[in-house]
Amino acid sequence: METENYFSDMTRGSSALVLHERDNVGVALSDLKAGDSVTVIEGGGAKYDFTVSEDIAFGHKFALRALPPESRVYKYGEEIGRMSSGVDAGGWIHVHNMYCDRGMK
Repeated sequence: METENYFSDMTRGSSALVLHERDNVGVALSDLKAGDSVTVIEGGGAKYDFTVSEDIAFGHKFALRALPPESRVYKYGEEIGRMSSGVDAGGWIHVHNMYCDRGMK
């Protein structure tokens, strides 16, 4: 896929980015409202439609599948934290329901 087309597709409509195949979160590339259908674009260029269940601000994370409490959260292919409370697929993930003690031990 040509780089120019890859990035121009991200700016059309509501979209989100999955940075690594191991990730279980998407990153909103625009402000999203609950019920919005977004085009999720994976690192390799694959795309699929996904519906968010909560308002998600630009740059924030949302769950690509249900994540129960203590689930590991992966972004960039790395564990970035754990869920302090569960979230359904499409739910907002931020400091209110995720914690990270990495580097604090």
